[in-house]
Amino acid sequence: MNHTPVQLQSLIDAQENPFVLIDINYRIVAANRAYCKRYGTDEAHVVGRTCHEISHHASVPCHLNGETCPHQQVFATGSGQQVLHTHYDHHNQPEHVRIQGHPILGLNGELYLGEAIYPFAPTTAMDCDEMRMIGKSATFLSCVENLTRVAESEASILLYGESGVGKELAAQYLHRRSNREGKAFIAVDCASIAESMFESELFGHERGAFTGCVGRKLGLFELADNGTLFLDEIGEIPLTMQAKLLRVLESGEYRRVGGTETLRADVRVVSATNRDLLEMVDQGRFRLDLYYRIAGIDVTLPALRERRSDIPALAKSMLSRMNGGRSCELNESAMTRLVTYDYPGNVRELRNILQKALALSDNGIITAKDIRFDANNQGVSAAQPELALAAAVAPKKKGASMAELEASHIARLLEQHDGHRRKVADILGISERTLYRKLIRYELRD
Repeated sequence: MNHTPVQLQSLIDAQENPFVLIDINYRIVAANRAYCKRYGTDEAHVVGRTCHEISHHASVPCHLNGETCPHQQVFATGSGQQVLHTHYDHHNQPEHVRIQGHPILGLNGELYLGEAIYPFAPTTAMDCDEMRMIGKSATFLSCVENLTRVAESEASILLYGESGVGKELAAQYLHRRSNREGKAFIAVDCASIAESMFESELFGHERGAFTGCVGRKLGLFELADNGTLFLDEIGEIPLTMQAKLLRVLESGEYRRVGGTETLRADVRVVSATNRDLLEMVDQGRFRLDLYYRIAGIDVTLPALRERRSDIPALAKSMLSRMNGGRSCELNESAMTRLVTYDYPGNVRELRNILQKALALSDNGIITAKDIRFDANNQGVSAAQPELALAAAVAPKKKGASMAELEASHIARLLEQHDGHRRKVADILGISERTLYRKLIRYELRD
């Protein structure tokens, strides 16, 4: 039975978003209609049960499952807290939510936790044909909320992230959450286009525009009209093409190669890179005016090693898809091996590792022996990356600090690979931006 004072219940019901009142023992003492509709059938189904049982479908409080819990903050300090969580509705469908927890005093002075819940991304919006954006870690949820917030803007977006983190997945998510949903989503890998073909690919060409051209071709801007154009690895666009790209981004106007007609395209551009574009500007390899045009809003996607707690759920989802939905189990030793690896290739590398493991496994059970990593990366584990780095250089210098060891190792790699920063960054399992900051810190830039 609900004993919440009528005045307080009226205040709760006035909230448009799901709102729930929780006591010190995690028991729900009141919930508004929006909360009951989302997480239960009616008030009688919700009130009196624990919050983690209703919204998390868990037998223990969320902080015992590794999530930040506003309940602890409110009852320990009397101050509010905002967190990101994954909740499950009464159909057992997961969704990502932002929770604002507030201390609320009852009429007799008793303290309650008031939770206002703001859903920002159902997991169905994070699907693509082959993979999904999956995760519960605070790092991942913060990134998804950021993507959700900027999706409705018409500003150009630049996605930063290491190779394999899922930049195209993020671009598709931005498109589906934008006002252009239902229109074309066109993706192109700029690194895969020959310099001589860039203009034709972007703007199309007319018949006879060049030798061997037998018909008209529509360019990517024309195909993406009213939709989203995703330019992956935009740092690979030749300098000679950057001025032409800038012009169409500023005016919306372009011409097909060999054509005289001025065409217009209403396109939202999402770009992605794993390079430091400002460093490329300093080197004269990227136009500063183009950088400011494409980086209206920039979002950094976390590396997989920065959200290790998401690896088990990612692995299970990938295996289910690879195996046609049939059962496939990762035993404890296999999962431990997966979680303690650093993944220089991020989610893409995880997928490749699991494909091999599935082929090697017996009776649908994957064990540690089935998990094979690239031989070049075997020595770098999540548990002791600093020790692995130190071991590589320790014989050359004893008693050095960790910073000195790292600087020496980076300098040696740069020398071995003729100063090729991208290659060195890949070997170290970090982004070029991170490597660039280390070069400045250790005075190795020259």
